[in-house]
Amino acid sequence: MLKYTELENKNVLVIGLAKSGYEAAKLLKKLGANVIVNDGKDLSQDAHAIDLENMGITVIGGDHPLSLLDSNPIIFKNPGIPYNVPLIEAATEKGLKILTEVELSYLISEAPIIGVTGTNGKTTVTSLIGDMFQKSRVTGKLSGNIGYVASKVAQEVSADDYLVTELSSFQLLGIDKYKPHIAIITNIYSAHLDYHESLENYQNAKKKIYINQTENDYLICNYHQRHLIESESLKAKTYYFSTHQEVDGIYVEDGYIVFKGFRIIHIDDLVLPGEHNLENILAAVLAALLSGVSVKAIIDSLTSFSGIEHRLQYIGTNKTNKYYNDSKATNTLATQFALNSFKQPIIWLCGGLDRGNDFDELIPHMKNVRVMVTFGETKEKFVKLGESQGKYVITASDVQDAVDKIQSVIEPNDVVLLSPACASWDQYNTFEERGNKFIQSFQANLPSF
Repeated sequence: MLKYTELENKNVLVIGLAKSGYEAAKLLKKLGANVIVNDGKDLSQDAHAIDLENMGITVIGGDHPLSLLDSNPIIFKNPGIPYNVPLIEAATEKGLKILTEVELSYLISEAPIIGVTGTNGKTTVTSLIGDMFQKSRVTGKLSGNIGYVASKVAQEVSADDYLVTELSSFQLLGIDKYKPHIAIITNIYSAHLDYHESLENYQNAKKKIYINQTENDYLICNYHQRHLIESESLKAKTYYFSTHQEVDGIYVEDGYIVFKGFRIIHIDDLVLPGEHNLENILAAVLAALLSGVSVKAIIDSLTSFSGIEHRLQYIGTNKTNKYYNDSKATNTLATQFALNSFKQPIIWLCGGLDRGNDFDELIPHMKNVRVMVTFGETKEKFVKLGESQGKYVITASDVQDAVDKIQSVIEPNDVVLLSPACASWDQYNTFEERGNKFIQSFQANLPSF
């Protein structure tokens, strides 16, 4: 942890006592600041609040009194708190500095930072980079919006590590000096307009990831959205990724992932499915290469990385058949996405809670479905859907029974996909429980040696 002294004896107000607020308050105290923590909810019985008070930190809960601004504090606010709440508006009017906790991670981190943002794919890219580091001699630690408080992890890394941080637009709005050595923008589409009020504001928040970069840093962007940054005065070395054409960066050519003319891996050997994940893979591979991760470690990761749990999660291969757990697909839109992710024949496991809707909108996405296995309250609806499209349909009592029944009809290179298009509550407490049962059933059907 770097010795950062500029907050010594400064008045600091932490607004919002969630995980990040708690960790930020402790770190600020360690850095010598005069810390007050404020949250709108009653904190009298809150374990974290009590812990902070025992450290000598003032905690004020139940209200957001404007008098908290009388000492002109530097503010570290929870990223989810909008800027139009009275306390933040008043702080803005007073010209007070309003930051988010990720700023602290940069100020104290000995490790260079890989920052990942974007509308879609940032969690997958962050996780994939982390997996590549795990298989490498280079150490990278995950942090940020992925679930590990960045300012806490930043205290644990050394100059020989990398701090890999997933960054939301909310977090990026509250940076000042924050500078990743490698910045990744996966894509920028319209999102969170209730918070940002306009697409332009949202885009500008995302672009803050590279605002402080120098010529010694790297920016990795989606080539097909290059128009979003081409007018900017970029100092960092900019690389692009593209699944369709050769670019200054990383791309797909003749079925191979290519960087600087070097073929890394054929896309048929990847276990993460879908065009969207191919873009995520390109961004992650490029960041890993720039960080010194070996090609062998990258290939090891790309042929084994399971993805995000219950979201098109690769769970393993039985003989020539890859199995994917997409239990989080509780609606037809998510299942459309899953069905479109495979070029191979699909054995599709589907069904669940009946909410009264039909599933005809899935028809245009079923061309690669060879067999359907359906279960749950919507079982008969899926039987009707499958038969209307000439598919071979099997009924099962539940997910476990579905996995058992496909063993007699599975063919070489079929993909087995659990993507229910329905909630789980008719048979399981959560979609996680349903996904875990699928994984257990897959494992139970593996050949014993």
